[in-house]
Amino acid sequence: MRIAFAGTPRFALPALNVLVKARHDIVGVWTQPDRPAGRGRKLSTSAVKQRALELRLPVHQPGTFKSVRTLAEIKTAAPDVMVVAAYGLLLPSAVLGIPRHGCLNIHASLLPRWRGAAPIQRAILAGDAETGVTIMQMNSGLDTGDMLAVRRTKIHDTDTAQTLHDRLALSGADAMLEVLAQLPGVRHLPQDHTQATYAAKLSRGEAALDWTLSAVALARRVRAYNPWPVAYARWQGKVLRIWRAWAVSTAVGAVSGTVINADRRGIDVATGDGVLHIDKLQPAGGRIMSAADFNNARSLAGTRFD
Repeated sequence: MRIAFAGTPRFALPALNVLVKARHDIVGVWTQPDRPAGRGRKLSTSAVKQRALELRLPVHQPGTFKSVRTLAEIKTAAPDVMVVAAYGLLLPSAVLGIPRHGCLNIHASLLPRWRGAAPIQRAILAGDAETGVTIMQMNSGLDTGDMLAVRRTKIHDTDTAQTLHDRLALSGADAMLEVLAQLPGVRHLPQDHTQATYAAKLSRGEAALDWTLSAVALARRVRAYNPWPVAYARWQGKVLRIWRAWAVSTAVGAVSGTVINADRRGIDVATGDGVLHIDKLQPAGGRIMSAADFNNARSLAGTRFD
């Protein structure tokens, strides 16, 4: 098939790779413009652009899909279908109508649950037992189109947003290949819009740990915000980023945030319900280390996290 591909971050790479491996004709790759990143604010190219250049595919980086020039580029490419994976913007109706099979999106949730920007993280935060990917026929709404395929996966207690991201990216790529093989006769299943939930974009501010919450809820936050924005707390006025932790169902009478134990096994902190065992952390400006190593040069027991 003649395929226009639209994607930006690493999540989209497995899909691009399998389409090329399956010998589909990639008539163009659309990705977000280069943007300043890092402390030096140097222009950074997207993961998809880097891979497309390696594959010697034509790359387009429009600031908007609404321009006459961009619409003309897509029409000239004459795709049978556009495959979209985490592009980062809604596609206007003018684009959706260009490919003869429309635009198909790989969305990292079991739609209609968790429509929006951060479905992987929101599923972990909510304590969902499972999640998955949905291949969706795109329309003008936000993740509201018909479902063409669904692949499910269990959310393990050890899953972070990163591990789940990687698993879903591979699953979504395989599911997309299967859907493309069934076109135009693939079955369309409308979403139940009454069951929809919204996965709001992540912000740095929400990563601050509130020790009055339960240990289970805090452990979910640590997993959901890994690798970004990374859960954090303050200890003696300094920020500590928490990279790995889990809940311990131990009844304690200490004030929330109090370090009740700190030894070679890690750091145990009292919460609103239970204990959060911290296994890996990162001091401000320092490297990621085991909580035991952090405790070696300090006396944490009896102190408090804010």
